[in-house]
Amino acid sequence: MVDPGRCIPIDSEHELADRVGMAMVRLNKMHAQVAHQMAKQGMDKSAFVLLATLSGLGECRSSALAEAVLSDPSTVSRQVAGLVKDGLVERRADPADGRASVLAVTEAGRQLLIERRRQRNEAIERVFADWADEDFKGFADLFERFVQDYERTIPALLTERGTGTRAGGEN
Repeated sequence: MVDPGRCIPIDSEHELADRVGMAMVRLNKMHAQVAHQMAKQGMDKSAFVLLATLSGLGECRSSALAEAVLSDPSTVSRQVAGLVKDGLVERRADPADGRASVLAVTEAGRQLLIERRRQRNEAIERVFADWADEDFKGFADLFERFVQDYERTIPALLTERGTGTRAGGEN
């Protein structure tokens, strides 16, 4: 079977997975457009992910932040430097080892995250405005479950295929 909008044959055994995968492609395309708009306003998507992750983790070393976002420590270090320069993150002496430093979100960083979260939530609520409350809740429950399973499964699949993160944080 071939999807009328595509030239690629669909294996009927994997039709549902293909539907989800193509929906994810469309969602990623829209997310890329939002990220592009954020970049125009001075906030790179990857920097924002670091800021949000750091906020969730609390004070931590740059290496722990890199591990949390599955990225190379040198890349994270460069991105963190920009966040520090913008006053969204600060370096503090590590209480466990004064020679090292930890990263912490500043008040300005927290306020940015609060504002962006408010904007995101308003946008999502708009998308679901015509949905029944129970449908919105059901979707949220299933979507959270999907993302949890995706986060659990994909790193192992990438490693099996030789494309995952290797020891030492290299990609």
